[in-house]
Amino acid sequence: MTPRIEVVGIDSLILRLFDSIDEAHMPWMLAAAKRLRQAFGAALTDLVPSYTTLLVQYDLLQLDDRRARTLIDEALEGLTPEAGDAGRCHDVPVWYDRRVSPELETLAERSGLSVAGVIETHCRQSYQVFALGFAPGFAFMGLVEPILATPRLSTPRKRVPAGSLGIADRQTAIYPQASPGGWNLIGRSPLRLFDPADGSLLQPGDRVRFMPVDRAEFIRLGGDDTPFEVTR
Repeated sequence: MTPRIEVVGIDSLILRLFDSIDEAHMPWMLAAAKRLRQAFGAALTDLVPSYTTLLVQYDLLQLDDRRARTLIDEALEGLTPEAGDAGRCHDVPVWYDRRVSPELETLAERSGLSVAGVIETHCRQSYQVFALGFAPGFAFMGLVEPILATPRLSTPRKRVPAGSLGIADRQTAIYPQASPGGWNLIGRSPLRLFDPADGSLLQPGDRVRFMPVDRAEFIRLGGDDTPFEVTR
């Protein structure tokens, strides 16, 4: 690990810890985030973790650039991951069905798997939450097995229903709200992933395992089984 500090604004620095995406890096990212919160204290206005970086935003009335850099250096001194830094584990129900998954069969054809094989492959491992972004509660997770990796749609859809589960390259994610989007949709979850009062259910460092459910269970859990309309 060779940390670098980069300027992104008059009151913001990016701490770049790694140059590549790897699940093994997340414990270090969480440990660094914890140390930074302690070091900056009330002077910290925001801390945003991503795949390989931490955005540190601070109060200019309390710190200048030089002091902020010193605090970052002090926070990283002797840094080591702690067992208690691990995030939570979530079992997320998903209804994998053609009626709500326009790319499910396409992905099966592209991968050479059956539809059941795609579902089994997607569900047999847990996924690391790397970052939140794009929309409130939108958690970027990975990494899916290479056989399921598929590029984003060439033309994003104008509306993707809330709860839609998609794949883009080797990432997977659920749309928390209805929004535009270009990920390949393979299922739908009934869970509410974002609440304005409580924030995002999923946080960087958490792990997610997708649990296939049938239509009856999906509806019982509050899911919307309205068929997906394939429009662009």
